[in-house]
Amino acid sequence: MFLVQFTGLNQLPFDPASSESLGLGSPAGPRVSNSPAEDGSDPGKRQRSSIPPDGGGNLSLDSIPMGLPMSDPSAWATAMNNLGMAPMGMTGQPLLPDFDPALGMMTGIPPINPMMPGLGIVPPPIPPDMPAVKEIIHCKSCTLFPPNPHLPPPATRERPPGCKTVFVGGLPENGTEQIIMEVFEQCGEVIAIRKSKKNFCHIRFAEEFMVDKALYLSGYRIRLGSSTDKKDTGRLHVDFAQARDDLYEWECKQRMLAREERHRRRLAEERFRPPSPPPVVHYSDHECSVVAEKLKDDTKFLEAIQTLLTWIERGEVNRRTANNFYSMIQSANSHIRRLVNEKAAHEKEMEEAKEKFKLALSGILVQFEQIVAVYHSASKQKAWDHFTKAQRKNISVWCKQAEEIRNIHNDELMGIRREEEMEMSDEEIEDPSEMKETEESALVSQVEALKEENDSLRWQLDAYRNEVELLKQEQGKASRDEDTTKEQQMKLLQQALQGMQKHLLKVQEEYKKREAELEKVKEDKLKIETLLENLKEQQSMADEEDKEGDAADCQGNESSMARVCACSQEKDCPVEKTLSNSPVKSEREVLLVGIISTFLHVHPFGASIEYICSYLQRLDSKICTAEVEVLMTRLQNTFRQELSGVGASLEKRWKFCGFDGLKMT
Repeated sequence: MFLVQFTGLNQLPFDPASSESLGLGSPAGPRVSNSPAEDGSDPGKRQRSSIPPDGGGNLSLDSIPMGLPMSDPSAWATAMNNLGMAPMGMTGQPLLPDFDPALGMMTGIPPINPMMPGLGIVPPPIPPDMPAVKEIIHCKSCTLFPPNPHLPPPATRERPPGCKTVFVGGLPENGTEQIIMEVFEQCGEVIAIRKSKKNFCHIRFAEEFMVDKALYLSGYRIRLGSSTDKKDTGRLHVDFAQARDDLYEWECKQRMLAREERHRRRLAEERFRPPSPPPVVHYSDHECSVVAEKLKDDTKFLEAIQTLLTWIERGEVNRRTANNFYSMIQSANSHIRRLVNEKAAHEKEMEEAKEKFKLALSGILVQFEQIVAVYHSASKQKAWDHFTKAQRKNISVWCKQAEEIRNIHNDELMGIRREEEMEMSDEEIEDPSEMKETEESALVSQVEALKEENDSLRWQLDAYRNEVELLKQEQGKASRDEDTTKEQQMKLLQQALQGMQKHLLKVQEEYKKREAELEKVKEDKLKIETLLENLKEQQSMADEEDKEGDAADCQGNESSMARVCACSQEKDCPVEKTLSNSPVKSEREVLLVGIISTFLHVHPFGASIEYICSYLQRLDSKICTAEVEVLMTRLQNTFRQELSGVGASLEKRWKFCGFDGLKMT
């Protein structure tokens, strides 16, 4: 039984890189027998190969090496048929589908299944990360031998955009364009070859993917015919080349793609673009009457006013249609009162909604106050002792939550009232600078009106001049009988022109006067601004002096208090006697008076007793309204109660008057 060893490529009969490639100088002779086609010997005689030193156990003395090319399927099928196997390719596919295994030449040996384990005829599947094995390429005039698979891949430059040209180096010195064409036309259609006198050239292909096929040949050793001369051998180096034609074609292609993309984008934008508004009809007497009727209708007023505006901008107004346009403008003006009434109605609805919201919010606050009062009464000892520990905890948590929500709503209501007070104060106080600004804006509007009137008079003057020129041209053509009438018309037109010129001069003089007044107003405004800045500086100086005086008073009060304390220690007089004569009876009331005074000092327009108590209850929830009101009524020189508002909005407000009371006492 023979043990046969298969490889992916035929074993080369010589080494192209060695000097003794054919083994003629070796005393042992060639290692592998030459085929009949190479040595020209008798095809019937076969020469035995020498046994390698390490292969005596695998091959017998009479074994014949298989020099069949892998690209010849018939020879491969014949070899497998001699062994009694079904002809199979290297991938396991049958070469002859109708093969009969009983027809094998080797009798007595059962047919061998190529898929049997241990034979290794069908190779295992190639993993994707394994590099592709390059084979020998036979051409008519040359042969290409693959590089060593263990060497790293040849280096290449960065691929230029649209590259269709490759650089080929390492060519044999005796290589011609025909040989280069024969080698590289297998990669694709070759457009041009530019060969240099040295051993390199440039090849331009028809498509870009053909360049990748040409790069596959990089590293191959080329041999022209069967010669081993250095001029007939070389090592190919294929790399990308940068050519102007490739770059130009690539740019043209990119521009074409950009144009197509812009076209697609334009189509998409047109698809999603909203439709244009309907065109406005041209002016006619019938359309004028229709638009006039629409202007009187409130529902169709917007469409009709747009049509009227378009007609006026188009220049449809002339002497014949002026009356119709005036009537339409007059009917449009009649809608101003309707729009003003609608605005007033909407403002009234907004005010009513504000009042409803305020009333609802105040009602909610009353209910919150009642709920908080229930929680406080339940937390008293008379009822608190009868609840369990869990019930007491829940009641205390509910009380805190209710107080927080009540305070939030109370702040919101106070903010609304504060905004109303600010609006009222802004309406009552009029700033002289605002008056000046209104006067200045009125003067500016008058100046603009005079400019428009001046422009209209110029246009009329130009129109009259054109008419005069037309009359002059017609005067030469008319008969002598009409000369008198034309002279009269000329005189009338000249008089009209003189009147228009006088009126124009008057308007210009008035315009100059208005400009002078405007400059005066601007100067007055600057003076007022400087005065306001001076007043602000004086006020800031006065405030600083007041602060210094307050600091001195505080130091004096501290010294006086120290003296009083010393006297009291010497005389051993109790403090309760001094407090019994004053309206403030305890230290807690003193603290309340200080906090209320600070709060009202920040609110110069005063505050209601509810607003004051809501502020104090944030600090101490046990403070009640009656206690605070009684304390403030006792201190008449410190706090003063006033009535503010008119009618239903009448409200009692407390103000801080401690500075005035200090002077009186």
